[in-house]
Amino acid sequence: MRRRSNSRFEAIGSLVPRVMRDLGLTETARVMRIAERWDEAVGPEIADHCRPTALRGGVLEVTVDSSVRCQEIQLAKPRILAALRRVLGGDAPSDLWLRLG
Repeated sequence: MRRRSNSRFEAIGSLVPRVMRDLGLTETARVMRIAERWDEAVGPEIADHCRPTALRGGVLEVTVDSSVRCQEIQLAKPRILAALRRVLGGDAPSDLWLRLG
């Protein structure tokens, strides 16, 4: 017996982004891409004291290990955002939100 289908074939590469979006995983994948390049973008001195943890509407949540470092990173935010744009291009966040943790 031959089975007939009205569906058309699609390349898996075109399906993956849609499935990730439908499952709410797009921003999670973007955070992972940011985390992979974090050390390169911010440098070891900053990377040793904080890490990207979430992304909400283009704002990257960064968990910082101390209040002193949080203040230092807040002051360096324009430089950090510029470095992230340079390294990540379109995947770069639009802003940083710092939390102590």
